[in-house]
Amino acid sequence: MHPDQLTVPLGTVRALIDDQFPAWRGLPVTPVDPAGTVNAIFRVGDRWAARFPLRPGEVEATRRQLAAEADAARRLAGRTRFPVPGPVALGRPGAGYPLSWSVQTWLPGRTADEEDPGRSTGFARDLAEVVRDLRAIGTGGRTFAGSGRGGDLRAHDEWMETCFRRSERLLDVPRLRRLWRRLRALPREDPDTTTHGDLIPGNVLVSGGRLAGLLDVGGLGPADPALDLVGGWHLLEAGPRRLLRDELRCTELQWERGRAWAFEQAMGAVWYYVDSNPAMSRMGRRTLARILADDPAS
Repeated sequence: MHPDQLTVPLGTVRALIDDQFPAWRGLPVTPVDPAGTVNAIFRVGDRWAARFPLRPGEVEATRRQLAAEADAARRLAGRTRFPVPGPVALGRPGAGYPLSWSVQTWLPGRTADEEDPGRSTGFARDLAEVVRDLRAIGTGGRTFAGSGRGGDLRAHDEWMETCFRRSERLLDVPRLRRLWRRLRALPREDPDTTTHGDLIPGNVLVSGGRLAGLLDVGGLGPADPALDLVGGWHLLEAGPRRLLRDELRCTELQWERGRAWAFEQAMGAVWYYVDSNPAMSRMGRRTLARILADDPAS
């Protein structure tokens, strides 16, 4: 999926587990085929999931990032009724794999790209509950300090220009450019709140049309509260999306900023993953279709 992506063979994972966690030597190790793009994931027995970052980096920086992800999971656990993976262990480089890696608890359920909850009003209410739970955690006085989604929409102009240029044979770029010109200018009125930061189908577990758990909680932190509204377009059809908005009592400006963040994310997904991860590319197309359907004048 990435030009510099690391290879993580099953044999390497088996060797790392046997060497660093000998108590698990008798447990089967099975590769998982996730829609995510950040980690290679392997199930270890029935209880654990081992996650291996796919992008190269410095060993210590990666270890700190994995430790921060574990801390985020601990902070979120108990603050919402929906389960999140619990941190179990941190692994070291070895057996040909150059970075630190992590082990979490395995959560049952199917991701939302396997079991589509888009027409479920119950799921929409669950999603609203999660967003309220996240916002209630508080930021401890911290504010958004990153360069990704969650800060200033206009800071993404250069990236969006790349997306438009790379999408000319894939999408109606003139129409999408017109929409971005309006979305990027939306003012910011709300202070930062705690957000998940990446409510896409691959990070949400579903069971029987209801929300069954949250994955990839390492991005938990302060950001534009509209950022978690992206789930309205990534996950829901029109009726349940309106219910989500009503449940969260969003103002017009808040809702439109959520649409802007969903637009920015979807534009990148379509072209970047068109060959390497078709499921992610299709997600981006579906999200853009929902965004445009909400704004036929664009």
